[in-house]
Amino acid sequence: MLDTNLKNQLSAYLSNLRRPIELHVNLDSSVTAKQLNEMANEIAELSSLISLKEVPSKRAIEMTVYSPETKSRISFAGIPTGHEFTSLVLALLHSGGHPIKLDEDVIEQVRQLEGTFEFETFVSLSCQNCPDVIQALNMMAAINPNITNVMIDGAVYQDEVDTRNIMAVPSVFLNGESFSQGRITLKDILAKVDTKSEAQAAEKINQKDEFDVLVVGGGPAGSSAAIYAARKGLKTGIVADKFGGQVSETIGIENFISVKATEGPKLVANLEEHVKDYDVDIMQGQRANKLITDNGFTIGLESGASLKSKTVLLATGARWREMNIPGEQEYRGKGVAYCPHCDGPLFKGKRVAVIGGGNSGIEAAIDLAGIVEHVTVLEFDSKLRADQVLQNKANSMGNIDIITQAQTTEVIGNGTKVTGLNYTNRETGENHHVELAGIFVQIGLVPNTEWLDSVELTNRGEVIVDNQGQTNIPGVFACGDVTNSAYKQIIIAMGSGATASLGAFDHLIRQAA
Repeated sequence: MLDTNLKNQLSAYLSNLRRPIELHVNLDSSVTAKQLNEMANEIAELSSLISLKEVPSKRAIEMTVYSPETKSRISFAGIPTGHEFTSLVLALLHSGGHPIKLDEDVIEQVRQLEGTFEFETFVSLSCQNCPDVIQALNMMAAINPNITNVMIDGAVYQDEVDTRNIMAVPSVFLNGESFSQGRITLKDILAKVDTKSEAQAAEKINQKDEFDVLVVGGGPAGSSAAIYAARKGLKTGIVADKFGGQVSETIGIENFISVKATEGPKLVANLEEHVKDYDVDIMQGQRANKLITDNGFTIGLESGASLKSKTVLLATGARWREMNIPGEQEYRGKGVAYCPHCDGPLFKGKRVAVIGGGNSGIEAAIDLAGIVEHVTVLEFDSKLRADQVLQNKANSMGNIDIITQAQTTEVIGNGTKVTGLNYTNRETGENHHVELAGIFVQIGLVPNTEWLDSVELTNRGEVIVDNQGQTNIPGVFACGDVTNSAYKQIIIAMGSGATASLGAFDHLIRQAA
């Protein structure tokens, strides 16, 4: 199951175990169960602190990492390979006493949670956001024995996926009830289960001193800006809903110069690690909702807290553009999806549509075509905008139909899930209906600027900046995909973050003079 190289790496990691752990397996006679049993045996052979036991469990194919000392339980219903292999490795280490890399106040908050929290998290092994959620819940389970989490591979437990109408991953259930869909951070989870946490976090933020540079947003642009500011010796802070931004949802990155290939989550982890090398105050789980420009600058947060700074760098990035048609919001997560890599496996053998004929749309269609029965691509324009090489690949596949001049008008469903969509042929005016189970929206990005009312924006909602990254308000700078930059690329966002940060430094020097 594990190749020699992987065994050697895992053996090195397991040398960090400090206390015994047990692998509890419950396996039927399926091929998947045999593979999981093989993996469990190979892991147990790598450390004298790991033992293997057969223990009955709720699901027929399940492996639980159990600590006899702390009584913690972290389970995997399915084979944790692909993106989830790291989740398994961390579960082994944390259950075996290796320190958890969380702030001590967060660890204590988890430890003090009262009650029983039984989490079930449905994933697909190709989902790049799922491991973040799995690892957050697993850390909570390793800290507090009243918390358990089981990773459930939706492809293995398709009956549960159908019964619970799961059409997006990660989908988290708590004590049998739906808890969340999509990427959610540990702080987000705590905010939902610990009603006092938001007020406590807001109180701590309100007590912070004024910053020299406050970066709003934690993506590539914000990370670059914070590093450049900190290197200048400026008191620097980052406030963000989540670290990494849109890059967290990107699979393959092959145009980041000097790095031949990487993945979004890996790049985000490297960015965060780099920022933490400097004296930067990182405040995650906080969303800005107000910019006040009187007597310096104040950033208001949805939590009710506020932060003061001598300069502000807006790096709030962009989010998936929505169709804004009837039925889209009603069936979001019930057939309407925005991440084909994450949710595609849930539509195996079914018919789906991709909205958008740009690079992202045609790439999504190609990826989905290897999983689903049939893909229909609907493009508003008279021709596709994707690179020709992608068009050629899509046209060579036998289960992709491309329709141009198609204006999607309505998402159709049965109250529980998507059953089809309606579109109008813009050339003839004729209305059409397509029966399908899933709709993947790939029509670009929209900047996160709705909360800004004093900064000058383009008619597309992008922040207008000069060649130093400064907005129409002296002392307020912007960078990355939220700005009117000609191209939205990771490497360009990083460069603009450096530019805006140096611009802010220059502004502060001139103010001091």
